[in-house]
Amino acid sequence: MPYAGHLRCTLHTGRLLQNPGAFDCDLALSRYHTLMKTDNLDILLIGGGKMGGAMLAAWRELGVASIAVVDPAPDARALIAPGVTVYPGIGELPLEFRPSVIVVAVKPQMAASVLPPCRELAAGTLVISVMAGQTLANLATLLGPSARLVRAMPNTPAAIRQGITVAVQATDIGQESRALASVLLESIGEVAWIDDEAQIDAVTAVSGSGPAYVFLLAEALEQAALAEGLSPDLARRLARATVSGAGNLLRASAESAAQLRLNVTSPGGTTAAALAVLMPELGLLMTRSVAAAAARSRELSAPTK
Repeated sequence: MPYAGHLRCTLHTGRLLQNPGAFDCDLALSRYHTLMKTDNLDILLIGGGKMGGAMLAAWRELGVASIAVVDPAPDARALIAPGVTVYPGIGELPLEFRPSVIVVAVKPQMAASVLPPCRELAAGTLVISVMAGQTLANLATLLGPSARLVRAMPNTPAAIRQGITVAVQATDIGQESRALASVLLESIGEVAWIDDEAQIDAVTAVSGSGPAYVFLLAEALEQAALAEGLSPDLARRLARATVSGAGNLLRASAESAAQLRLNVTSPGGTTAAALAVLMPELGLLMTRSVAAAAARSRELSAPTK
């Protein structure tokens, strides 16, 4: 509801910002108050791999003081830091441990073995899953009906706090739980909430897998530079700087990707010659690639038996 001065507010990367757009002020304030209490959170992180490790680092920057990591891998001990404890299994957690939130960041094929031992801890607790293909229904089967479930799909630029995460909640998890999920996920980049869980398969194929498509483009550009006689060092530098610089420009610009492409393309010029080769094939290939990734996500979403 409006308050003094009709301030329109939203929380982004830990700050309340002026925002002239539409918003849910109650939710924004809830997220703000949640952020102010992050130093009182006890997070249980199941899986300390690349994504789990990226989130853990971001939460520590956010001020979360207590994080328990469950990961049997020997190299997971490298995550130990002030406020961070690593355990090889759920059964090794202290008997009195009761997390404020559980975040599941293991491979989806491990869900059936990893999650059932967490049922007692998950009862009435916010659980955020970043596993591909594991539906809210599957998670409820494995964790019990009282877990407050959020299914999220981040991507690897989370490692530099430049990711984007799409999230969907189970019904009736409550505003506080959603606010807490938003704060934790926003620590690694942008967050978009959706209402239709079925869209997660497409999200996985576009933004979840998407960084790999961009890295492949950089690889291909580097190889093309080598084929034109450039040195390996210069080919690598040019490919990386071109892909990352164009991405930064796209992020910062109000113009569409199509317009930015046109801005580079002089009629009859070198870029036009290259695009005459790329454009007839690239759009179709990308459509087929995303469709294949989405289909695989749906296969992974098969009900847990």
